[in-house]
Amino acid sequence: MTQHTNAQHLGTALVTGASSGIGALYAERLARRGHDLILVARNRAKLDTLAARLSDATGRAVEVLPADLNDRASLATVEAKLRDDASITLLVNNAGVGTHTPLLDSDVEQMTRMIELNVTALTRLTYAAVPGFVARGTGAIINIASIVSIAPEVLNGVYGGSKAFVQAFSQSLHHELAAKGVRVQAVLPGATATDFWETGGLAVEHLDPAIVMPAADMVDAALVGFDRGELITIPSLHAVEHWQAYEAARQAMAGVLSRNTPAPRYLGQGG
Repeated sequence: MTQHTNAQHLGTALVTGASSGIGALYAERLARRGHDLILVARNRAKLDTLAARLSDATGRAVEVLPADLNDRASLATVEAKLRDDASITLLVNNAGVGTHTPLLDSDVEQMTRMIELNVTALTRLTYAAVPGFVARGTGAIINIASIVSIAPEVLNGVYGGSKAFVQAFSQSLHHELAAKGVRVQAVLPGATATDFWETGGLAVEHLDPAIVMPAADMVDAALVGFDRGELITIPSLHAVEHWQAYEAARQAMAGVLSRNTPAPRYLGQGG
């Protein structure tokens, strides 16, 4: 498609899980900001419809890349795009799946596929993008995690564990890459009004409305956090001092976690 210049051009954003919900909203917001787009999802028809609408509305170039990120061959085509397209300046790792079903009621094959999408695919796409970002001295990664990364008791444990990986991975990436010109943000949404809940077997209408944020509000808040350079953004946490205290405690503990002797509380207890 012809590239238009009616707005500041910020490079190309590749958004996974872009056909609906949070991913489609990110695509729309980023196009309006001046990004060209590469939209990744399984449903080509939905992608084509969204691409046409966004291109018409914003004048940005919008490419569709249908792919099932649970399929290694399909995933590899997206990895290749990230490695080879030097116009890409932003990767939004939004594709993911979850469930509220307890561990003992869940199918292990379904849980394995969740790990492959939420963890393995996200990791491989990040590995594909980062070397080019570092070589060019610029680039950004937005990883969609979840509040269950710090509250794993809330939903299914495999889902919580997969999102804890996303958060920890993002924090480590920031530590490694910040000085190389690469920005990283992990977004931790609470309950958000998307088809995530229906897909996971629980209609959003069954949740307490007081805890469910409209998806557009979540994405807009997350982008404010991105603009402010936040590493961790929790759109629904009103008392930010809770996170600041949590993170300060974690940082304080980090320097004393490894010692050459056991803690005194573990000494002298044997028979």
